[in-house]
Amino acid sequence: MQQLLKRCLAAGTAAILGFSTALSAAYAVESAPNQPAVPDLAPNAKSAVLMDAATGTIFYEKNGNERLPPASITKIMTMILVMEALDQGKIRLDEKVRTSEYAASMGGSQIFLEPGEEMTVEEMLKGVALASGNDASVALAEKIAGSEEGFVQMMNAKAAQLGLKNTRFQNTNGLPAAEHYSSALDIAVMSRELLKHEEITKYTGLYQDYLRKDTEKPFWLVNTNKLVRFYPGADGLKTGYTSEAKFCLTATAKRDHLRIIAVVMGEPDTKTRNAEVTKLFDYAFSQYESVPIFETGQTIGEVRVEKGKQPVLQLAAKHPYSVVMKKGEGKDGLRHELEILPLKAPVQHGQPIGKLKVYKDERLLIEFPIESPAAVERAGWWTLFGRTVKKLILVD
Repeated sequence: MQQLLKRCLAAGTAAILGFSTALSAAYAVESAPNQPAVPDLAPNAKSAVLMDAATGTIFYEKNGNERLPPASITKIMTMILVMEALDQGKIRLDEKVRTSEYAASMGGSQIFLEPGEEMTVEEMLKGVALASGNDASVALAEKIAGSEEGFVQMMNAKAAQLGLKNTRFQNTNGLPAAEHYSSALDIAVMSRELLKHEEITKYTGLYQDYLRKDTEKPFWLVNTNKLVRFYPGADGLKTGYTSEAKFCLTATAKRDHLRIIAVVMGEPDTKTRNAEVTKLFDYAFSQYESVPIFETGQTIGEVRVEKGKQPVLQLAAKHPYSVVMKKGEGKDGLRHELEILPLKAPVQHGQPIGKLKVYKDERLLIEFPIESPAAVERAGWWTLFGRTVKKLILVD
């Protein structure tokens, strides 16, 4: 009997691990459907990736896994952690950030913070998003983690969580360092993660703004990414340059429901960099379209929680869910199914609980992981007893 119980437990554990693996795989990028031969869209780049932001589908890739210095594109991860801290209530946009001597000492691109100078989180975020401020990046890192070193640990932990195999950080801003690298594919995945915080484009999409507006010397911010002004629909994300990395850019643009991410690394100059990203965008928008499944906040379904203090969880879309299709392929036969694991309290907030599958006829197009929208504690004995009595009364 004991051996039989052990075999059952092992089988159950394997099933759970298999389901967890399947959920993790939903974050992986996929090849574009019915992909024809794609021309070399970025011949001058050392590496490049063209990706659909909603699904992670890759339309074009060139040396996507090559480890290269990312320069200030590093700040994509810095901004991810800032946005997460805002979401978690650890910081507020109107909260003051005090500049340390160390933060003020950063060279390269900066907003010229003075030691002891205070700006709000929102002002610092603008300084990072528009002017690529190395000093603002460090000041925000110290605010969130207490030190840049602690923040870098958070950056590398987040990279591991996202499954980035070719990324390692040594600082928050991308200044040259021996073991500081990323890849075009990893940067595209990071950019996709940042864009889940839809409000970030409020900052990355600005062409210009001002800091220290109420002083005698207001500081003019001009976006280092000129595509936000000159390419229709472009609203981010981050440029980068060092003599080692050359000219890099992770850019995003949206038309209708289709949001595209284009990453180029190691370009010879800004003109070539912008021209090749424009070419990547033009290709994606001319060849593909996005079909919405759920909009942000829309109800997806509900799930019962056995013995939960909250017996039912309502599931709503955390972000837009959509599928990308070749133009002219047709939308007939599209359908979706919600698969949810049996849930028993306690349940953790963010715990994987199932997946949303999208099909075209019988062909599976994509799976989206579904997470618990709230923590659910186990109900007390008296509550469970009351529910049992209520059920008996209703049956009678």
